[in-house]
Amino acid sequence: MDLNSASSIVLQVLTQATSQDTTVLKPAEEQLKQWETQPGFYSVLLNIFTNHTLDVNVRWLAVLYFKNGIDRYWRRVAPHALSEEEKATLRAGLIANFNEPVNQIATQISVLIAKVARVDCPRQWPELIPTLVESVKVQDDLRQHRALLTFYHVTKTLASKRLAADRKLFYDLASGIYSFACSLWNHHTDTFLQQVCTGDEAAATNALERTLLSLKASSLEDTYLYIFQGFLHAVFERLKQFLECSRSIRAENVCRDRLEKTIILFTKVLLDFLDQHPFSFTPLIQRSLEFAVSYVFTEAGEGIVFERFIVQCMNLIKMIVKNYAYKPSKNIEDSSPETLEAHKIKTEFFTYPTLMEICRRLVTHYFLLTKEELAMWEEDPEGFTVEETGGDSWKYSLRPCTEVLFIDIFHEYNQTLTPVLLEMVHSLQASTNMEDTSAILIKDAVYNAVGLAAYELFDSVDFDQWFKNQLLAELQVSHNRYKPIRRRVIWLIGQWISVKFKSDLRPVLYEAIRNLLQDQDLVVSKNNFLPVDDFEFRTDQFLPYLESMFTLLFQLLQEVTQCDTKMHVLHVLSCVIERVSMQVRPYVGCLVQYLPLLWKQSEEHNMLRCAILTTLIHLVQGLGADSRSLYPFLLPVIQLSTDVSQPPHVYLLEDGLELWLVTLENSPCLTPELLSIFQNMSALLELSSENFTNCFKIINAYIFLSSSEFLQMYAADLCQSFCEVLKDTTTDGQVQVLKVVENVLKVNPVLGPQMFQPLLPSIVRGIIDGERYPVVMSTYLGIMGRILLQNAKFFSLLLNQMACEFGQELDQILGNVIEMWVDRMDNITQPERRKLSALALLSLLPSLNSVIHDKFCGIINISVEGLHDVMSEDPETETYKELKNLSHKDNSLPSVVPLNTPDARGHTSRVSRPGSKSLWQEGDARGAQSALLPRNTLIFCRLPGYCDTSSNLEK
Repeated sequence: MDLNSASSIVLQVLTQATSQDTTVLKPAEEQLKQWETQPGFYSVLLNIFTNHTLDVNVRWLAVLYFKNGIDRYWRRVAPHALSEEEKATLRAGLIANFNEPVNQIATQISVLIAKVARVDCPRQWPELIPTLVESVKVQDDLRQHRALLTFYHVTKTLASKRLAADRKLFYDLASGIYSFACSLWNHHTDTFLQQVCTGDEAAATNALERTLLSLKASSLEDTYLYIFQGFLHAVFERLKQFLECSRSIRAENVCRDRLEKTIILFTKVLLDFLDQHPFSFTPLIQRSLEFAVSYVFTEAGEGIVFERFIVQCMNLIKMIVKNYAYKPSKNIEDSSPETLEAHKIKTEFFTYPTLMEICRRLVTHYFLLTKEELAMWEEDPEGFTVEETGGDSWKYSLRPCTEVLFIDIFHEYNQTLTPVLLEMVHSLQASTNMEDTSAILIKDAVYNAVGLAAYELFDSVDFDQWFKNQLLAELQVSHNRYKPIRRRVIWLIGQWISVKFKSDLRPVLYEAIRNLLQDQDLVVSKNNFLPVDDFEFRTDQFLPYLESMFTLLFQLLQEVTQCDTKMHVLHVLSCVIERVSMQVRPYVGCLVQYLPLLWKQSEEHNMLRCAILTTLIHLVQGLGADSRSLYPFLLPVIQLSTDVSQPPHVYLLEDGLELWLVTLENSPCLTPELLSIFQNMSALLELSSENFTNCFKIINAYIFLSSSEFLQMYAADLCQSFCEVLKDTTTDGQVQVLKVVENVLKVNPVLGPQMFQPLLPSIVRGIIDGERYPVVMSTYLGIMGRILLQNAKFFSLLLNQMACEFGQELDQILGNVIEMWVDRMDNITQPERRKLSALALLSLLPSLNSVIHDKFCGIINISVEGLHDVMSEDPETETYKELKNLSHKDNSLPSVVPLNTPDARGHTSRVSRPGSKSLWQEGDARGAQSALLPRNTLIFCRLPGYCDTSSNLEK
């Protein structure tokens, strides 16, 4: 592509590609896509985005196309890869000038240079790092900043490479630039501190921006650990300087935000190093703890610290306290010297006075509800109840951070801290003055601590007595100012109920909860827990309160407006329905009428819809067959949730499948609407294996519910889907598919083999080839056994088909199948399946086919083994009977004739105990030649009449 003639053309198309008119935009995008593989295209893009006189949007788009092209076409082995000559020109052009005026474009250019560096540096691009180093030293502010930005992205990208050879190259490179990066950071840090003192906000902001970039570049190196430890010691000093500097920088100052970001980055460097190199961090444990504790738990931090910094310091303490690398084994001699050294430092630091101060300050300072929280309680009670306490919120939010730190410290040092916390509890025994807000908040905080430490306090607190003597009375205090305590007490009981709470006290608790559900304050009523989702729950204790509880919960569900609170109430309702099951039927009418409206209102809130699906699951299980009245609402919900062409399926699919399954399990019959939903199944089976288990359960439910109607409509599609699944699935997936086929054969032995005929040749091939996975082989034999016993004509036709496919005689195919069947009988572990295989093979014996006669001994031997599996001795009659646990598993199997009982002709079959030397048989074995019967052989089943097989099987 000629640059001079092409630039204007590409520029015009890029301009069109920035248009908001799709008729202009789409053709331009198609044209650009075609040019991606044309030689010279990226040189044109470079010329365009480095031309500062062009439109910013056009330059931005040119950068993005260039960056995406690096991923696709820069490597030498890539299809349509760029030539080495063009790449050399592009590399030179990228670092020719660091003078991009637009921040966003400058960032994109830095990132794309880093992408190229990941492939080419330092072998094909040795001049990159020296050029960056020289550009960082220039006096021009813009060039210096852009070069520093690029330097950061390049070092970050190179540090992320993990192959040994790449790591070695980076180590060699880093050893040369690491000292420079640190000196650069120190220089810009000193410059910033000087500018702050002079009051030049603009200069200070520029210096701080460079401090941030150089700090990021410096903190990437984690290889030369001893050098890096020196850097970390410098970080502590700089942290103190920046914290002190923050005293003089007002909140409205433009530097304030970046200053706080820099401080957080300092702490992040410490946390990352501790996480990745705990033993190398050991010399820094003492200094880290002293630093964090002094700023967070003493007056040293007053007027300096801010919330995010407090969180980082607490996380630093937490990581040191909980770090498994610092915990010695129970047998001290098994611990490494590094672990013992770290443990010693921790033990010497966490003395009783230090632990007591940390504990008291956590509870009486950080656990207190703030003025902002109390104001939010009044102004937006629902917003207040949505506490961010799940997942990793402790890493970023103050309240969950303080609670997690308290839990970890209390667990680690519970013997020391238990008396401290109990003393705080005992100081609150007296009644609380309703006018003393601070006393109420202190009690709330202490109760919070007791709830968090419930498992640690198990042996130290008589919670039942505390509940009866104090907590129950506090729940009944209706004063408006006491609502924080009502809320906290019911939460506290929720923490302890699974730890230590007598079952006899539950009715009293239910009474108190019912009263709280009527509390006028939404925070109190919403945070009210219902102890139904725990091990000690007894339905008979709860039933007297069921109607009122359900009614109040439903009223609360209607009253709240936010998704999170509705989800919480729905969860409680679901638990109630699950626990009381069918006894909830008289009270669910209002909920059944409300859920369709709630579903419609939650169209944009998929997580709320997930909660509705969960509620419906329990509702269907509770209503049983009566759930059919829900079908007008229920079935469209299932249809939407399991339709992979609908965007919401990403969120709803798992719960939707479970709802589909329980709906089928509780359906008295298969309705046309239920049948039509199955259209979604083919796409689900193509989607992935994550939901295979529920999908196959659903298919089985349809088969057992109405096999004829279901299979007539969907057998062909289902067979095609199964064939596709079997091509690329795990062993477990194969077994699940084959079990569905086996179930079809159970319920429909005549039409079933015909419907799934395309699958059966692969099963025969698997048997002949000796499938190596025992569980798969067992399922193969189970399917063949059913076809042979229940549809012998089809079995004969199938073998004929296989004979044609292999180009072999039918007898050879039959012999191979029987031989492998007998050989792999031990793969079958279930007694009912062993019985099935034995009966299937025995059914062949009446045939006059010589191949079957040649396999006679093997068939009889596995039949004897099967007999031992399915028979047991009756000590009263001294006879052997079939194990009872088989009869309910597979009623479709022919019964074994009881031994020592006459058959239809009056003959008697007798057998000695299993394991005896003489096993013999009297009676009729019609079709079996006496000459072929070994003397020590048992036939334990009355053989059927001559098999109705094709003449091809007989000679």
